[in-house]
Amino acid sequence: MTLAQQFITIGLCALATMLTRFVPFLLFSGKRTPRFIQYLGQALPGAIFGMLVVYCLKSVNPLVYSHGLPEGLAILVTICLHLWKRQMLLSIAGGTVCYMLLIQLVF
Repeated sequence: MTLAQQFITIGLCALATMLTRFVPFLLFSGKRTPRFIQYLGQALPGAIFGMLVVYCLKSVNPLVYSHGLPEGLAILVTICLHLWKRQMLLSIAGGTVCYMLLIQLVF
C-alpha cells in the first residue's frame, strides 16, 4: 500500500467512525427518541457481551492442557470485580489482565 493509500484508508476509517457517532445526534436532536431505539439501547449491551463471551470460549478444549482454567479464572475475576465495583471498564480490564498474566506466567 502506498503512503497516499494509507492516508486515504485512515481518513475513511476516521470519517466512518465519526459518522456513526454523530448521525444519531443529528437524527434525534430535538425529538423524542423512538421506543425501538431505546429498547435497543437497553438490550444490545448485554447481548454483545454474551456474544463476546461465547466467541472467547469457542476454542477452549477441556481435554487439552490448561483445561480452560485461565479462561475460567479470568471470567471469575471479571464477575467478582463487576459485582464488587459495578464498573464495566474495570471489570473488563481486570479480567483481561488476569487472563494475560495467567497465560504468560502460569500456563
